[in-house]
Amino acid sequence: MRRAACALIDLSALRHNLEKARAAAPRSRVLAVIKADAYGHGAVAAARALTGADGLAVAHLGEALALREAGIRAPVLVLQGLRGAAQLAQAAAHGLDVAVHHEAQLKALESAPAPIRVWLKVDSGMHRLGFTPRELPEVYRRLRAGGGVPVLMTHLACADDRADPSTARQLARFEQAVGKLDGESSIANSAGLLGFPDTHRDWVRPGIMLYGASPFVGGSGEREGLRPVMTLSAPLIAIRHLRAGDAVGYGGTYVCPEDMPVGVVAIGYADGYPRHAPSGTPVRMAGGRAALLGRVSMDLITVDLRGIRRPRLGDDVVLWGPGLPVEEVATRSGSIAYELLCNAGRHCHREYR
Repeated sequence: MRRAACALIDLSALRHNLEKARAAAPRSRVLAVIKADAYGHGAVAAARALTGADGLAVAHLGEALALREAGIRAPVLVLQGLRGAAQLAQAAAHGLDVAVHHEAQLKALESAPAPIRVWLKVDSGMHRLGFTPRELPEVYRRLRAGGGVPVLMTHLACADDRADPSTARQLARFEQAVGKLDGESSIANSAGLLGFPDTHRDWVRPGIMLYGASPFVGGSGEREGLRPVMTLSAPLIAIRHLRAGDAVGYGGTYVCPEDMPVGVVAIGYADGYPRHAPSGTPVRMAGGRAALLGRVSMDLITVDLRGIRRPRLGDDVVLWGPGLPVEEVATRSGSIAYELLCNAGRHCHREYR
C-alpha cells in the first residue's frame, strides 16, 4: 500500500551532479557509487540515468546481480568483494569486477575457473578493510601470477574535513605502499574528489555528491554547485487551532506559548523521517518555512503554522529538497545526509522525474 509521503527523484539533477564530478576530476574516469539502492534513490533508475559514468560500484553481490537482471551492462564493481567459489562463478558469469581485501578472498580467486577483474584494497590508515602496506607486495605478486593487473585502491577516512591532516598521511602511505607497481589506482571518494585533487588518480568514486549533498562536515551541496536529487514531501492533513498551554504530541514535549495554528503532516519515522529531529527543525511550505513541534511520531509530525499565510489541507510540505537542504535537517537531527536519504528512499514511495 502506498504511503502518503513521497520521495521525488530528479534524474536530471543526478546527471548534473555527475558532470560536476567529471569537471572536478577531468583526467580521471568516474566510478559512480550506487550502493544501498543508490543511497535511497533507486539503484536501477540511477544506473540508467548515469550512462555518462565509466562504471558503477555497489556494496555486495546481490546489488550487482539486481543491476544485471535489470539489463544494466555497464562495468560494476562489488566493493565488499565475494565469499567463496559459488559467488566467484556468478561474478565471472555476469562480468563483474570485485574488490579483494583479505586472504580468504585471495585464495578463492587463485582457484577461480575464469578470470575476474580485481580491485586490490590497500589499508592506508582507515583500518577497516584492506591489506597492509607490508602485505601488499606478496598479494600483488600472487594476483599478477593469475594473469591480471589489479586496480590498486584505498579509502579515505577523514576527507570530509578539509583541514584534517589524515588525508595527506593516507595519500603518502598509499604512494609508498604501491611504489612502482603496475596498474591503475583509485583513491578519491566524493570528499577526495572535491577537496583533495592529489587523490584523483585514474579512477574517482563519487557517492554522496551524486545525490546533491555535500561530503564535508558543515558543508552544503549548493555551495559545491550540486543539485538535490531527492525531494521528500508529504501532505498537510489537519490544521488545529490550539490554545496557550496546550501540549502537543507524545510526551507533551512542546507546549503552545500562545493561541496558535498547528499543522499535522502525514510523515514520520516509519517513512524514514528522523525520529530525533527536535522542535524547530524546518519544513517548507508554499507560504515559507515552518518549524517542527514536539516529537516525531510513526507516521505524523506537527508543525507551527504561525508564519504560514493561508495554509490549506492537502498542501505539500517539503521535508527536504530544493530550498531546504537535507544537510540542514540532518544537522538538526544529529545525523548525516547519507542516513536520511537512505532511510527515506527505503520507506517512501518514489516517483521519478
